[in-house]
Amino acid sequence: MDKLRVRQSLGLKGEIRISGAKNAALPIICAGLLTSERLTLTNVPALRDIKTLSDLLCGMGAKVNFANSTMEIDASDINNYTAPYELVKTMRASILVLGPLLARFGEANVSLPGGCAIGARPVDQHIKGLEQMGAQINIEHGFIKATAGRLKGARIVMDMVTVTGTENLLMAAVLAKGTTVLENCAREPEVTDLAECLIKMGAQIEGIGTDTLVIHGVDKLHAANHAVVADRIEAGTYAVAAAMTCGDLTLTNARPDTMGAIIDKLSLAGAKVDLGNDFMRVCMTGRPKAVDIITSPYPAFPTDMQAQFMALNTLADGVSTLTETIFENRYMHVPELCRMGADISTDSNIAIIRGVETLTGATVMATDLRASASLVIAGLVASGITTIERVYHLDRGYEQIEQKLGRVGADITRLTD
Repeated sequence: MDKLRVRQSLGLKGEIRISGAKNAALPIICAGLLTSERLTLTNVPALRDIKTLSDLLCGMGAKVNFANSTMEIDASDINNYTAPYELVKTMRASILVLGPLLARFGEANVSLPGGCAIGARPVDQHIKGLEQMGAQINIEHGFIKATAGRLKGARIVMDMVTVTGTENLLMAAVLAKGTTVLENCAREPEVTDLAECLIKMGAQIEGIGTDTLVIHGVDKLHAANHAVVADRIEAGTYAVAAAMTCGDLTLTNARPDTMGAIIDKLSLAGAKVDLGNDFMRVCMTGRPKAVDIITSPYPAFPTDMQAQFMALNTLADGVSTLTETIFENRYMHVPELCRMGADISTDSNIAIIRGVETLTGATVMATDLRASASLVIAGLVASGITTIERVYHLDRGYEQIEQKLGRVGADITRLTD
């Protein structure tokens, strides 16, 4: 099992190219199931989750070619409508094959999902919405077994804001008969990117970027080419690394327009942030200021940046409060940061971080994807050596992180047992 060894690396300087967003690429890959024609995607990150989903589609009979950030999906010969537990257990996004399979083939047999252990992420909104569109669904032996004739348009009000729920129902609705109105939708840039790809494939969607989507079903979708949106969470992670190390990093191929809340908090922490259409430059010259964080659905501060800003606040001048409102079990990195000398206390979903002047290297364990990233950037400022175990979590969401950081001055090495 791989580990990362990180030595103190202050003053990171240079350029990092931001990859395509994992959380956009995954649903768009599943959208390839909606057509018998070829879907060509560019700016696709080479990540473990992408490989897992590709294997899942290939197991259904699709042909998937992936090289040099370009993926071609040919789902003309799908002959298996099952997403097995062996693949789904490692990646929750596998649930996103449910809507496309049901919409195009009238049948799906999808294992209940797994993924990072950051809290309960039920799929009841997916099921409720599909049932309103005419599907018959049963949960049997850990599988969602769904059948339908052609799905029918419906008005669906989601009880909670759910990104994957919005994406699944959106993909199902594009081939449904009639008009579907989805209310209380997630507005994340990754949802918008999926909708834009579907439109290129021939879908008719109104209200993109709002909390109400109106989808006029069509008989079929066709071939398309689409570039996956840049990863705002990867960009945010490297921006925090620049701020923590008193560095000067330019992040290219980025989308600052999707990162408003992150940029605001970086500025409040004392970082100087310069923005362009497809780049951002972040530099810091002193100790960061403590900033309070409350996670909420987009466009508010993203839960996927919570751990990284907690790491930043461990060194900040002052006391900060972090409130996690999305997932109930997303503070598993706190004990690991405390092993490095951080002063953090938690009570339910609230963390109090009292800034310290220095962190010290230690052996720590990654518990989920974003927690892994927080430990890496904490290791960059900790005296001595930090060894991060179980970095397979990190490989699910960060493309070549040690190479990218290494090119801007980080002393970071992958160790393989």
